[in-house]
Amino acid sequence: MDNTIKIGIIICDRYKSCAGGKCLKAMKQREGAFDIYAGKEIELVGYTSCGGCPGGNIEYAPEEMIKNGAQVIHLATGFVVGYPPCPYINSFKNTIKVKYGADVIVGTHPIPQKYFNIHKELNTWGSPEWEDLIKPTLADEKTRLAYD
Repeated sequence: MDNTIKIGIIICDRYKSCAGGKCLKAMKQREGAFDIYAGKEIELVGYTSCGGCPGGNIEYAPEEMIKNGAQVIHLATGFVVGYPPCPYINSFKNTIKVKYGADVIVGTHPIPQKYFNIHKELNTWGSPEWEDLIKPTLADEKTRLAYD
């Protein structure tokens, strides 16, 4: 029996030309939101953008990923570190959970230190809601610096 956990990654459309380097590095090293898979095999079965505000691809992309075996959909760290952070993130999470029954995790790679600094200064993530959203990708400073 295959115990590999299959995941899909959806990135913010602002970063649609991103090659996924930080996400793939974190996936390989089990850092950021991927630390929950420590000691487990994972396979990336889909990678796409949300389609741009207000996230038109959220309606369709998870279905394709699930057809490819995705059990978990990760909404990439770019959704929380962009300026401003994605105002639709909770809607995306809820839509994917309700429509497709998939587990959804906000985050992929650890938050880079440069983004941590500016959002701290702007108090972007000061609410309990945002503290909860960034928790999977809020690493220690040494790790954040490695993702700058």
